[in-house]
Amino acid sequence: GTVVSPTVFFLNLFDLSHSSGCFLIMSVSWILKNEDLKEMLESNKESLKLEAMKRVVGLIAKGKNASELFPAVVKNVASKNIELKKLVYVYLVRYAEEQQDLALLSISTFQRALKEPNQFIRASALRVLSSIRVSIIVPIMMLAIKEASADMSPYVRKTAAHAIQKLYSLDPDQKEQLIEVIEKLLKDKSTLVAGSVVVAFDEVCPDRIDLIHKNYRKLCNLLVDVEEWGQVVIISMLTRYARTQFTSPWKEGAMFDEDNEKAFYESEEEKKDQTEATPYTMDPDHRLLLRNTKPLLQSRNTAVVMSVAQLYWHLAPKHEVNIVTKSLVRLLRSHREVQYIVLQNIATMSIQRKGMFEPFMKSFYVRSTDATHIKTLKFLFLRDSDAVFPFLFSSSQTYVKSQDKAFAAATIQAIGRCATDISEVTDTCLSGLVLLLSNRDETVVAESVVVIKKLLQTQPTQHSDIIKHMAKLFDNISVSMARASILWLMGEYCERVPKIAPDVLRKMAKTFTAEEDIVKLQTVNLAAKLYLTNSKQTKLLTQYILNLGKYDQSYDIRDRTRFVRQLIVPNEKSGALNKYARRILLAPKPAPMLESAFKDRDRFQLGTLSHSINSKATGYQELSDWPAVAPDQSVRNVEVVEPVTAPSFGPVKTHELLHHMTGKGLSAKYHFPRQPCLYQPSMVAVQVILANSSDHSLEKIHIGDRSPAGLNIHCFNTIERLEPEASVTVSMGIDFSDSTQAANFQLCTKEDQFSVSIQPVVGELLMPSTMSEQDFSKEQGKLLGMNETSATVAMATANTSSQAVSKQVLSVANVGVVSSGPNDLHRFAGRTVSSGALVLVSLELKESSALLTINTEKSVMASMLLRDLKQALALA
Repeated sequence: GTVVSPTVFFLNLFDLSHSSGCFLIMSVSWILKNEDLKEMLESNKESLKLEAMKRVVGLIAKGKNASELFPAVVKNVASKNIELKKLVYVYLVRYAEEQQDLALLSISTFQRALKEPNQFIRASALRVLSSIRVSIIVPIMMLAIKEASADMSPYVRKTAAHAIQKLYSLDPDQKEQLIEVIEKLLKDKSTLVAGSVVVAFDEVCPDRIDLIHKNYRKLCNLLVDVEEWGQVVIISMLTRYARTQFTSPWKEGAMFDEDNEKAFYESEEEKKDQTEATPYTMDPDHRLLLRNTKPLLQSRNTAVVMSVAQLYWHLAPKHEVNIVTKSLVRLLRSHREVQYIVLQNIATMSIQRKGMFEPFMKSFYVRSTDATHIKTLKFLFLRDSDAVFPFLFSSSQTYVKSQDKAFAAATIQAIGRCATDISEVTDTCLSGLVLLLSNRDETVVAESVVVIKKLLQTQPTQHSDIIKHMAKLFDNISVSMARASILWLMGEYCERVPKIAPDVLRKMAKTFTAEEDIVKLQTVNLAAKLYLTNSKQTKLLTQYILNLGKYDQSYDIRDRTRFVRQLIVPNEKSGALNKYARRILLAPKPAPMLESAFKDRDRFQLGTLSHSINSKATGYQELSDWPAVAPDQSVRNVEVVEPVTAPSFGPVKTHELLHHMTGKGLSAKYHFPRQPCLYQPSMVAVQVILANSSDHSLEKIHIGDRSPAGLNIHCFNTIERLEPEASVTVSMGIDFSDSTQAANFQLCTKEDQFSVSIQPVVGELLMPSTMSEQDFSKEQGKLLGMNETSATVAMATANTSSQAVSKQVLSVANVGVVSSGPNDLHRFAGRTVSSGALVLVSLELKESSALLTINTEKSVMASMLLRDLKQALALA
């Protein structure tokens, strides 16, 4: 009968479940309020704080506002519990900018966190610092960015690149120092850093192309292995760079050689002779960029494909641009948002090269399920192609009946474009449009009238009957633009319909006051033209209409009426103007050009926001014109540095995941890249190479069921289609929970499922940890007794040098080097990826043996690692 608060009830349940060694899943009808979460966060129990933070992060993930909890959360930023600290930093990254005053109070804690062994904590601390938008901490941020840019973890260096942009927006005066950091990070060989530092470059110093010279070839070669977001920004930057460094490949008489890499090694005299012999030879670096981006046309990421397509459009020789067509057409199977952007770019391309997409014309046929803007864009493309006119004209009879009025109007406009562009079909199109004048749909009739009006201007003498037919339909048309178009035709060609035009004017005199302004203006114009050509019949009608216009509510109508009266009716005030009335009102008008809506969009770079909206957007960087003379290509030459004695990783070991015989043509191999997993810090990064060795395409390649059921895997996105002989590299993340137990799952295609497993060796479950020798000794002292495992190793003679020891240890385990000098004691440090448990490895060399010691609380992992290291060190 006692009333218990939700917090107390939860505490009791949590203690019960924790003490019994099981996890209790509770389904409760209430949600803990902020006050309850604050109590949990301020509790003395680490387990309770951890549970509270999980709930807080869950609220954030659902879009709930948890900013009120900031004071309670920030108190736990110095917790020794790694998992709790990670969740705290997830929260702080989200709310530090909103709670700047409170965040400033903990700035010293964030600075200390930059020295943490855990890379996620170091990176998160830098993200929090860069989120505090207060100028007083600019020096602290600058120091933190400089230190992070030299961090051993590429994930931290990547975060430093992102922080550069934030610091620059806070204090632009730091530009010169930031450029130094950018220059340093541009030299980074990690694919994780490349994309982020290029974004910083574009934001801070896009005009400093001298920073790109020495890194150009490296960026080209790294491109295929960079994350997809990074590929997009690097390709965009390299497109602009290439337009300033290479001459145009569109010159007449240009020569193209796929294997012209030998130009790197030619003598100056040979180059001079070749220049005199041929007007143009593609720069090897220009060819390098085209060659290294071409495989990315097979990317699953639509932005990457579009980036490569625009690069080829702006940089490649014209005869090579066609290779992008198939990839762009493939994107038309994507979501409608993707289709819209791709179709816009295809429309621009097809204007300059009409036959470019004709082999794939069926992909542009309109489907009933297409959205209006997709249908319209497809028609914009189809009407620009001469080859599909028969299909376009026949299908238009169906499309004009569509319930989608905007699409029906676009169909009629397409017929008009065909009539203008293809003189052989002008009469056929015009006849078809005249038939549409009898359509029951008012929108179709109105749009037909407007298009016919434009077409008749091209051949007015041959189509008097059509003008008469439109006059008969005038009373049944209510759309203002259509009525105005007919009135304009009556006035423009009034001498060819002398009996009909006055009668139309008579009808308009009756309804003048009820018409829209655009109709009134054309009525005044018709009256003026008839007054000049048929004054006997229309003089009184004209005066009546001019009197109505004189007192109209619209000042436009009043002004036009006043002008026309002075122009056509002679009086003392009009002077000599009346003499020129015919020349002014009855002058021949040029026929309108029915041009594509995408005609002028080629002034913007394809794939950009500016191209999409047909207006220069903020931040848009224009492409330079090709230089008349190519700048010195030697600026991109990089001196080859001789290898030093620094330890290096051994070759990446590739393991078979699925044999092509078992996989019915699908084969798969995997390896551990030893880079931080982008999906979750507790996951081990795995790269999988999928290849199709069959003679047919494989579709819908994806990950299916997994075992054990609770296995946490970040799957790669479904690969819609893998062509024969093609291959693709995808990334996965697997949380092995610090265990070498295999991750079992189904690798599936559209038709089949194959059981596969990824078996990690213990060394791949670690990540490097940086620490000083003093810290190593201190931490080792805490991990003695049950936490220490050691053995004597019979060393192979070839493995007794410092470099050989480091090489063998690093080939077995993903750890960091603490000390590996001329003395006989070598130390290495790492942490388990999943739990962050410290793993210390020390090797003391003796005459022909060594004492190998491993200190960690993970005793099972220690035994397995000891076995693997003994085997590696004993073998030559």
